[in-house]
Amino acid sequence: MQHETIAQALAAACRSIDPVDARLLLEYVLHANHAFLLTHPEHLLTGPQSATFSQLIQKRAKGIPVAYLTGERPFYDLTFQVTEAVLIPRPETELLVEWALQQIPEEQTGRILDLGTGSGAIAITLAKHRPQSHAVAVDLSPDAIVVAQRNAKTLGVTNLEFVAGNWFDELSGEKFDLIVSNPPYVAARDPHLQQGDLRFEPALALSAGDDGLACINQIIAAAPRHLAANGWLLLEHGYDQAEACRELLQRAGFNNICSKPDLAGIMRVSGGQLNFSM
Repeated sequence: MQHETIAQALAAACRSIDPVDARLLLEYVLHANHAFLLTHPEHLLTGPQSATFSQLIQKRAKGIPVAYLTGERPFYDLTFQVTEAVLIPRPETELLVEWALQQIPEEQTGRILDLGTGSGAIAITLAKHRPQSHAVAVDLSPDAIVVAQRNAKTLGVTNLEFVAGNWFDELSGEKFDLIVSNPPYVAARDPHLQQGDLRFEPALALSAGDDGLACINQIIAAAPRHLAANGWLLLEHGYDQAEACRELLQRAGFNNICSKPDLAGIMRVSGGQLNFSM
């Protein structure tokens, strides 16, 4: 049996899947980085490596997300383990993290709440960058909590606790300086749910009612009871939901309300500050 080179393996894979996906999967199989692939095109794959790569290509060609095939996804400056029990962390969510970090300076302490934590990407990143603060991460899915706990342990984050429950249900009487969430916000009948990676991701983490605002509405309405004075609520939302989110925040008594665009110029995160205690 003739072994194939990196260049040959990539060329064959690109006939079935996107070149970037092919590169990422080959890097995973070879435990190598992009630079190695570029500088060693004649490197020969072993028989088992070729077989594994071929299997991954076939699965990706069927639509299974690369992150689920490799079991990991970079986010912000960390790498998170992911399974089909959690939403795949996305670059646009890093905007939520950046805005959140601005609200709690590094030298200060604070209480942070992440609602619908999934893989723990948001909560763990915030806790890692604000070690003097204490974070709480909530998720309704026990399987998601397991993934998030594993990520926290792997990444050495200890100033974080996990709570299994629906939004604020298990947090009676608790208040936080900052509440963040990337809740489900896709409308139930949105055709995007049947396209691309979304087909394989947990519906519980994606879809929220006929207009996609059900969870956002619920969080905004309840957040004032769990925010300390001058606390912030920051939410990721859909591409066309910024105005609706700002209206909901205003109705709930928030101030300093605004939305921020992602790198594509889409208003992706909205938030407000509670300037009085409730």
